Amino acid sequence: MSSFDTWLQDLEGRHLADLRFAEVSRALRALSSAYVERRRTIQDGAALSGAGKRAAFALFYGPLHYLTIHEVVRGLGAAAVGRRTLVDLGCGTGASGAAWVDRATALSPVLAIDRHPWAISEATRTYRHFNVTVRSRQADLTSAGWPGMPVAFLAAFAVNEVPGPARDRLLGRLIERATRGDPILIVEPLARSVAPWWREWASAFAAAGGRADEWRFRADLPDLVARLDRAAGLDHRELTARTLWIPPGA
Repeated sequence: MSSFDTWLQDLEGRHLADLRFAEVSRALRALSSAYVERRRTIQDGAALSGAGKRAAFALFYGPLHYLTIHEVVRGLGAAAVGRRTLVDLGCGTGASGAAWVDRATALSPVLAIDRHPWAISEATRTYRHFNVTVRSRQADLTSAGWPGMPVAFLAAFAVNEVPGPARDRLLGRLIERATRGDPILIVEPLARSVAPWWREWASAFAAAGGRADEWRFRADLPDLVARLDRAAGLDHRELTARTLWIPPGA
């Protein structure tokens, strides 16, 4: 059994210990609505308020993000980044970063940064499950200090939650690190309405030697994720994402 499979088993055992499947699927519908219709609540932290929403995020979006990033890294050839620290900005449950590290085993240790204490705890657990050394920092992803040594940056499904002025500052900081040879991977949903800032960032990444891509993958969802998908009235038979990528030394 793979580390991904045992990770899913651990998630299910912990998050369904005190919740029924129907409660989690109901929370998933509310969480999905928040992402699509009320994105300001995400910035305010309301998306992770309550055990039901946290369980839905961990059990559903965590595995989806892992599967998506796993394929994106393969498609970009982003496993060949050499030995360096991964800075996981807005780490969430750590699923996205764990997927990159699973492809790029030299990418270690990890610095996981998120402002939500539950996310930090969950990400730490995820990385340790995948046998990755991790340090965590509860901080805003746009202003937290970054290591001075060579690193790789990941911001997966996180920049779209950052307010405009802070997002502009983050772009400047990331491009400055790209000039020092640090690879940078930004991942967001494919829907253009989610990231109206995308064109500006894509131009900045292209000027720094990077590229923008859109991805569609046929999904083979784990059983629990597939059941939650159906119960919440969603449809993830295909996984999609858009990315910005600056390779090392660009």
